Amino acid sequence: MAARVSAPRKVAVIGLGKLGAPMAAAVASRGIQVIGADLDSSKVEAINRGEAPVRETNLAETIRAGHSRLRATTDIRQAALEAEVVFIIVPTPSEPDGGFSLRHVLPALDEVGKAIGAAAERRVVVITCTVMPGHTGGPIRERLEAASGKKAGTDFGLCYSPEFIALGSVIHDFLNPDLILVGESDPRTGGLLEAFYRKVCENKPVIARMNIVNAELSKLSVNTFVTTKITFANMLAHLCEKTPGADVDVVTRAIGHDTRIGHKYLKGAAGYGGPCFPRDNLALGRLARDRGLTAALAEATDRANRGEVNRLKEIVRAHCRPGTRVGILGLAYKPDTEVIEESQGVMLAEALLAEGIAVVVYDPMAQEPARVVLGDRAAYARSAIDCLRESQVAVLVTPWQEFGVLRAAELGVHAQKLTLIDAWRLASPDLRAAVGSYIAIGVGST
Repeated sequence: MAARVSAPRKVAVIGLGKLGAPMAAAVASRGIQVIGADLDSSKVEAINRGEAPVRETNLAETIRAGHSRLRATTDIRQAALEAEVVFIIVPTPSEPDGGFSLRHVLPALDEVGKAIGAAAERRVVVITCTVMPGHTGGPIRERLEAASGKKAGTDFGLCYSPEFIALGSVIHDFLNPDLILVGESDPRTGGLLEAFYRKVCENKPVIARMNIVNAELSKLSVNTFVTTKITFANMLAHLCEKTPGADVDVVTRAIGHDTRIGHKYLKGAAGYGGPCFPRDNLALGRLARDRGLTAALAEATDRANRGEVNRLKEIVRAHCRPGTRVGILGLAYKPDTEVIEESQGVMLAEALLAEGIAVVVYDPMAQEPARVVLGDRAAYARSAIDCLRESQVAVLVTPWQEFGVLRAAELGVHAQKLTLIDAWRLASPDLRAAVGSYIAIGVGST
């Protein structure tokens, strides 16, 4: 019988951004010593004060819960020298051709590699940020071996183990995953990482161990499949809108009961956005081209999703008269985050502004990030109700919970003058009944 592998007692998390800081805090809250490292001294100082360096649900509370086991430094080499397992979770920006850049990863690896070279004990390096298939076993391995003078798989372990999380619920998703991918250089390394996840996770997820390139492919495949499912549901919404009596929620609720399909992400509404879904889809297409193939489904999904903003814009335009001001509820790409990357709300605002249509916007968290993009071209409401009051046509783009509890009484007589376009069928029944015109995306005329 194989000996039971113990979880590491101390790990390092290199990169304390929107994913790294929550990961470090979550691990510390589960009883493991964590040393975080980041070149941004403000993030390091915040962690060491017991404060959240970025905005994320429950991050401040989780940092406080594990504060005795969590500290941070700007010295990446020292952090890697102290830890048994080193997680790399720095940005990997998209390149113009759809691939992922290693320009932030490789310099960090130089410092980690020097620590590996100086350490008497074996170290394990885990690449957690998304990279192109072949990169962990290629340039990443080569950089670590060159900096350390040691060999991956023998003298030190190397893994690719990405996180399947969403901004706004990073800590919950990290601690309660459906699936954990472990791409391992060798069984000893994979066993140690599996033991780590068994200790840290609150649930009992499937841990799929495999070689590194299969894990890299699996990461891109998961997100590309999900984006395809979202786009399929949006296609059904288009069809339902043009079919009298049809309702996309009724259709997707029914077909989701088929276990081959399932209900998750099967919600015809606005297009997808964010820092992961769009770029993972493009990366799979890039990988196919590099292999002399065409990822036709991934490319079609991307094209269809990029058309969603224009479709929404045309619905808005059909209800605009000269001088109409359009309100946009929701600028974050999803609820519970301030991130506006590939946001449908921001892109819709830009599209309308480009046509000379006045726009007023509101989001509970993403107002300031959106201001950086939209500047003084748009007006900024102080609340959701103010956004509705200040517009003649309004679009509910991001499904924030607070948008679903807005009441007609708060609008007063203005309700009758308002056309409300609801991408998520989220508005309360009394608001739907009170507005002058209510248009539910994905619902055909009766």
